[in-house]
Amino acid sequence: MEKQKSESIFINRELSWLDFDSRVLALAKEKNVPLGERLKFAAIFGSNMDEFFMVRVGSLYDQTLLKNNKPDVVTHMTASEQIAAITPRVAELQAKCDKYFQHLVGQLADAGYKKVDFAKLSKQQEHFWKTYFHRELLPLLSPQIVDSRHPFPFLNNKDIYYIAQLYNKGDGVSFGIVPVSNRFERVLFIKDGETTCFAFIEELVAHYAAAIFNTSTIQKQCLFRVTRNADITVDEGMMDHDIDFRDVMSELLKKRRKLAAVRLQFWPEAPQEIAKFLRDKLVVPASRCYAQTSPLDTGCLFKLAGRIANDGGHGEMFYPVARPMQAPAGYDLYTEVRKHDVLLAYPYQSIRPFIRMLLRAGADPNVVSIKMTLYRMASDSQIVSALINAAENGKEVVAMVELRARFDEQNNIDWSKQLQDAGCTVLYGFDDYKVHSKLTLITSRVDGKYHYLTQIGTGNYNEKTSELYTDLSFITTRQSIGEEANAVFNNMALQRLTSEADTMLVAPLRFKTVLLEEMDRQIALAMQGKPASIILKNNSINDPQIIAKISEASCAGVRVDMIVRGICCVRAGVPGRTENVHIRSIVGRYLEHSRIYCFGSGDNMRIYIASGDFLTRNTERRVEVGVRVDDPAIAKKLRGILDLQLRDTVNAREMQPDGSYTKVKPAPGQPPVDSQMAMFGYFKDGFVMEQDKPKPAAAKVVAKKAGTKPGGRQTSSLRPARTGLWQNLFGRSKK
Repeated sequence: MEKQKSESIFINRELSWLDFDSRVLALAKEKNVPLGERLKFAAIFGSNMDEFFMVRVGSLYDQTLLKNNKPDVVTHMTASEQIAAITPRVAELQAKCDKYFQHLVGQLADAGYKKVDFAKLSKQQEHFWKTYFHRELLPLLSPQIVDSRHPFPFLNNKDIYYIAQLYNKGDGVSFGIVPVSNRFERVLFIKDGETTCFAFIEELVAHYAAAIFNTSTIQKQCLFRVTRNADITVDEGMMDHDIDFRDVMSELLKKRRKLAAVRLQFWPEAPQEIAKFLRDKLVVPASRCYAQTSPLDTGCLFKLAGRIANDGGHGEMFYPVARPMQAPAGYDLYTEVRKHDVLLAYPYQSIRPFIRMLLRAGADPNVVSIKMTLYRMASDSQIVSALINAAENGKEVVAMVELRARFDEQNNIDWSKQLQDAGCTVLYGFDDYKVHSKLTLITSRVDGKYHYLTQIGTGNYNEKTSELYTDLSFITTRQSIGEEANAVFNNMALQRLTSEADTMLVAPLRFKTVLLEEMDRQIALAMQGKPASIILKNNSINDPQIIAKISEASCAGVRVDMIVRGICCVRAGVPGRTENVHIRSIVGRYLEHSRIYCFGSGDNMRIYIASGDFLTRNTERRVEVGVRVDDPAIAKKLRGILDLQLRDTVNAREMQPDGSYTKVKPAPGQPPVDSQMAMFGYFKDGFVMEQDKPKPAAAKVVAKKAGTKPGGRQTSSLRPARTGLWQNLFGRSKK
């Protein structure tokens, strides 16, 4: 009985993932979201579902093949039971996506962008598209016949194919397959008076496919797409230290392309004979075959939205322009951080000051070394270029490049080669642990003494995602933190885990333990009748130990507020278990990515930022890094971020005791609060230079020298134009 009671607060990880996808999809129909942005959310939903099948369903499928099929540690469901549970949920979400897509098509037509319906072409349109097909497409198509003499071809992951059941008097019944998506632009645009018509290339091919198989009769046809398992392991390859790990990863990437199919998508519904043929050839059960009327690959909706944006004159169809705030002229982060700790908040502030700081360090004659962990980098990374520049200037550059960053493996392999060719020391991480930390250490030698500049962040060193993801970057010259960071890098170089630190969090040995201790302190306060609170903001949670501690805190009377964007395997508001736990998810314009862990309030508050979530993979199987922020001004700033998100009534959805989510609405008479857009105002004075501050009293000067930054906000804005922008964006949901 006790086991059942404990399990009642848990939610299965895979079902929680799908709940998150549902929240993303909901934005494709949200009236307050501009039409062009709704297209993008529909596209994001499709991309998320692709990853879900490639990673999660792929992993579950592999588990079903094992004799030792271990159940899920949280809900105790076997892999087969989890697949059975997610199958109808996926079908439900796909049906919603189809419905929303049809609504979007109708609204696009009203806005002057009409989807071509090849079943309803006028004579003039028929002539145009037929001519286009024969001139531009037919010569490039590569049809393949499948019969007793021609084997079934290999089908690439996520490519779109046309398939037809053919009849030929001499040869009888066969099947014809035509690859579509990897050769052409997915979306074609044609002006028809004041209207812009758009057509999906795969539908055009399907309409005129008779010309491809002109000697055979097409009996039945449809379009389809295969999703393959992408869950690969590198453990075996890593054990052989005589082989370069880059070569191991390159071979594994080749194997990934050929892994088993885990999903089939059909447009429209596949004829029974074709569906059975493909299921048998690809060994995909009928339960994982999905018919849909929305595009098989929703990535084309990004192209459609991009075309509308480029056409101009459709500002109302997109979010108001809100670019990262640039630092004022003369702002030098490399100099400024020596006066006071600095917090940068992306995408509200630009990442450029950090890049310039790296360049300054690379040219500084006092700098001895630059060390950095690299997980996901932009394909044209200025950050990596800065490291290469530093190495060419004679600095010791150590780059811990994680080659196992899923779906970024090839990019990381390429960058690791360039770093090594430039003279950098490149490390690949641990045999059993991914290095997911975001840590930079710049070491200088002045007057025979070593000085450290340390950066600890929640997000990747990636210029592109810094404009799309909400992340935090803490930069300090505190010697104690630098010494701890230096120990972390030395341990990583020697394949050792870090077990000792004071201010820093370092998973897997000193991450979860510290946060559990912080929770215990709040539990003790509550049991003494004193104020106690916990606020946890991250992307995901499924660690059973942490969930158990959250439940314990709730039962002790501690109010626990959680802001969890994605996977959340704990239920809120369960009587006697989590009744003091309040969980919300914020899904909006930007991808919430920062991790903030806050315990207590006021003078007794202790607050952390970190690279790691509360998934067991983060707490036990990755090297994650965080830091306790002791600077009062920055700690207050971080707490303000949490408070603002807990007041959000635009992007927030709140979990109910049954695990479902309901949209948070403003109280009657209250204006809507968009926490993401309000951040532009919150950080409008973020690039504060020491000379801009009012002269502090002598006592405060002493405090500053001890590493404390005086509190208080500036009255004068460095970017006055931002105030108006903030107000406009803050209230955009009123419309």
